[in-house]
Amino acid sequence: MSNMKDRENAFENKFAHDEELKFKAEARRNKLLGLWAAELLGKTGEEAEAYAKSVVMADFEEVGDEDVFRKVRADFDDGGVNQSDHQLRRKMDELLAVAVEQIQAS
Repeated sequence: MSNMKDRENAFENKFAHDEELKFKAEARRNKLLGLWAAELLGKTGEEAEAYAKSVVMADFEEVGDEDVFRKVRADFDDGGVNQSDHQLRRKMDELLAVAVEQIQAS
């Protein structure tokens, strides 16, 4: 019986660890995305950092990436930035891979 409990605890610990890494990677991706988008919007310095933070915060509106996508998409539309939905989603995927690499390296 203790073997079963040990396996259950190990599974729960792994799941918690994986979810924590996923959260960190998505938050880092969102910051990287915000910095990239800020540059395209002509923001620099503290204004770019503040924008990146607002992209990170947008992720707390709902589960998934759509809230972040909608925020950046709307900001691009308002700012006259010419990026298609496909380009934006591809950049989000690319930056998630970069974020995962950065977290694994640290």
